[in-house]
Amino acid sequence: MQWQILDRFRNYTDPWRPLSYAVWAVYATARDALLGGRGSGAARSPASFKESAFYLWFKTINHHFIEIESTRTPVPQLVPQASGLVLELGPGMGNQLRRFDKSKLTRVVGVESNAHFAPDILLEVKERGLEDVYELLTGSVDDRGALERRGIVAGSVDTVLSIQVLCSVPDPEATMRELYGLLKPGGRLIFWEHHRSSDWLTVAMQCWLTRVTPPSLVVHSCSDGDDRSMEPNLEPIHRLPHDA
Repeated sequence: MQWQILDRFRNYTDPWRPLSYAVWAVYATARDALLGGRGSGAARSPASFKESAFYLWFKTINHHFIEIESTRTPVPQLVPQASGLVLELGPGMGNQLRRFDKSKLTRVVGVESNAHFAPDILLEVKERGLEDVYELLTGSVDDRGALERRGIVAGSVDTVLSIQVLCSVPDPEATMRELYGLLKPGGRLIFWEHHRSSDWLTVAMQCWLTRVTPPSLVVHSCSDGDDRSMEPNLEPIHRLPHDA
């Protein structure tokens, strides 16, 4: 194991800035809920509060996510590979829309569980000239009825696109079974997700990150005999290493 002291310090402390914004977002959402401001709807339920706070946090630091994905990850090379009927999971602020190759798209259905993001996504759709191919579904990817009404049924999807989404679903194994069931024979899952580091010291520093997402992807992607490989693309000492 290489110690790489300075690099480790940078990677281990870097996440604390977005976490500090998360604390601020929770405070700001609670304040507005109590005072009846723009976040007053958050007071309806714990789930509403969580969605409001997450939206505020994500929107505030979204430029950071865009910069990281654009300069330090393979995401700009992955997304343009999406083709045909595409199911995009968790579009958030619509960051991936700029990366689609429209000439390859028949239709894109974006499924976003947090309704607060809808205006931002639709604005991005318009700015990217995707109004004729992109449809937003606000809800859960587990809502089969809503998917079916949009033509998303078993064996109908050419591409499932998931950029840092599967790490947050309650049951990744069940979700993967559902997603692979929607793909056509020869369809593709394009993803970029967190995984645990192979570096023992980094594992200790990221102790709460216990979900090992990639094996779930391997098990289901290879269930039909298709040998699909995944390559790590951030250094092992990064607290949030990823596979693509």
